[in-house]
Amino acid sequence: MTEPIIGTTATLVDDGGTTVALTAVPFPALPGWSADKQSLALPALLKSCAKVNPDAAEEPFGKQPEMGRVRDWLVICKDATLIRDGNDVEAKYFFESRFRAYSVGTGFQKQGLITGYYEPELDGAWKPGGGYSIPVYSRPRNLVSANLGSFDEKWKGSQISGRLVGNSFVPYHTRAEIESGALAGHELEVLWVADPIDAFFMHIQGSGRIRFADGSHIRLGYAGRNGRRYTPVGRELVAAGQMKLKDVTMPAIRDWMRKNPVGAQALMGKNQSYIFFRVVDTDGPIGAQGVVLTPGRSIAVDRDYYPMGVPIWVVTTDPGVKPAKQLRRLMIAQDTGSAIRGPVRGDFFWGFGAAAGDKAGRMKEKGQIYLLLPRTVLLP
Repeated sequence: MTEPIIGTTATLVDDGGTTVALTAVPFPALPGWSADKQSLALPALLKSCAKVNPDAAEEPFGKQPEMGRVRDWLVICKDATLIRDGNDVEAKYFFESRFRAYSVGTGFQKQGLITGYYEPELDGAWKPGGGYSIPVYSRPRNLVSANLGSFDEKWKGSQISGRLVGNSFVPYHTRAEIESGALAGHELEVLWVADPIDAFFMHIQGSGRIRFADGSHIRLGYAGRNGRRYTPVGRELVAAGQMKLKDVTMPAIRDWMRKNPVGAQALMGKNQSYIFFRVVDTDGPIGAQGVVLTPGRSIAVDRDYYPMGVPIWVVTTDPGVKPAKQLRRLMIAQDTGSAIRGPVRGDFFWGFGAAAGDKAGRMKEKGQIYLLLPRTVLLP
């Protein structure tokens, strides 16, 4: 089997016409590769492997043919089980011998945006009252999601959500409409929380832990969304002249909302996207692939370019650290998000709690992405 010449470039084009360059790079040339502990990424990879369907061996692995077929990844997953837990030498050799690395870029641009997310914790109650007045809703029974790929192959991986009104399929209620009572009386309330701003940011993160007065807690996972467009509220603050782009971080947005409660309500309404939740019994939040996310090793990507489960080498900067400190990490694509769009775009999962929230909230770093593909996949 012929090896690709290092530095040669393959291209793929998405449905929107964006041309993406994949350039072969030797592992020793990956910035920081030798300093990482690749064994820490293996548990996340094995979680993804559990989702690979052996009955679909001949099907494409994702939307892009350059990602290979399921059979290529089945071999990878089988070999991954042979690596001993915590053995950095074996893990490093596994990735170097089973994969090839490719830098990802569009045109001459190889740098993109790396942000962060986390699992927040909120105070809540099973019943309203005592300050708990903000409902957290489960997925409505009249919310209909359609897989567009079943209508036309070119739309594979895309879906649309709405509701039926008579014989018409119409968009679902907006965030503002839901918060004004559009779902009241439908018995969809899972529980209640006290703070609308905290609830809003839980919607952005897509999961959360709820702490009750007796000290117990439960975990909420993503159950669906209303299908409306996600609008970054930081961008709205910049457009309104309330904040400079360089100052937009989650802590800064939250602080502005606290100081401007009336404006905060209007600002949150500009993001029409609304998330529905369900109680999950897991040891962490569940990503779009359906696996529990691994702090520091799971990353959200754009599924138009990356299938769930692919390893990605991320080169970026540790947020909030002065002087600047490089953050170079082998991660596994296990999640996606409404704001994660483009081939050089990632959302770094930091984990649970205040420290993770601080890192995630401040992360808005330039970065590079390197894609790891099985050696059995030969790009043109």
